Amino acid sequence: MNETLKGLLERTSLRRFSARPISPEDRLAILTAAAAAPTAGNQQLYTILDITDPALKERLSRTCDNQPFIARAAMVWVFLADFQKWYDAFQEAGCSPRRPGPGDLLLAVDDALIAAQNAVTAAHSLGIGSCYIGDVMEQCRVHRELLHLPEYVFPAAMVVFGYPEPGAAPGHKPERLPLEGILQENVYRQLDGAQLRRLFARQTAREGFDAWMDAFCRRKYNSSFSREMTRSVREYLASFDGDGT
Repeated sequence: MNETLKGLLERTSLRRFSARPISPEDRLAILTAAAAAPTAGNQQLYTILDITDPALKERLSRTCDNQPFIARAAMVWVFLADFQKWYDAFQEAGCSPRRPGPGDLLLAVDDALIAAQNAVTAAHSLGIGSCYIGDVMEQCRVHRELLHLPEYVFPAAMVVFGYPEPGAAPGHKPERLPLEGILQENVYRQLDGAQLRRLFARQTAREGFDAWMDAFCRRKYNSSFSREMTRSVREYLASFDGDGT
């Protein structure tokens, strides 16, 4: 197995960071890897905010579900889906652009997340751990104000980086679905009940399918934070209402 595949299979989220700073050289290497990510039409529809202000990192640790390890991370990057700069550039050139719509937003989110994963992979290769913080999207309205985000910019992801705390054991990588559960051929086939039970057999072996799925649904999908994320994102994205004309 080559080193790239080995790193992808071994990498786990890190939440216990040492005080060791990330060198300017490694920071630049991670940024360069992010910028080299695949991108729609070579537009790079993202902006990366490098959060260096300790007070702002502390604030983000509170707005993102009160997770103190965020403030202790050596590097905190917010990956913004950014159609604003292209829209502004079109206007600057007198192009009379239409207003950005949902398709433009999704394309920008794709670009931002691909760049984020390149950064995470590059960091791992340098011995630097990382953790995605989804709460930056859940509290998008708060973060719009906090980070001064204009109309056509959306906080797609936040990633915190740092070296492992001395003596910390490697994190446990959660069980993934079997490969046949994520690969279909040519057309999508919706799974029936028996197929779903087989698909989740590893995760549900101890508690049983019904009990495990009910607990997971209540903890994640039907949770208050999930409902709030849906509500907040819907309101935030009202500006992306371009009619496509």
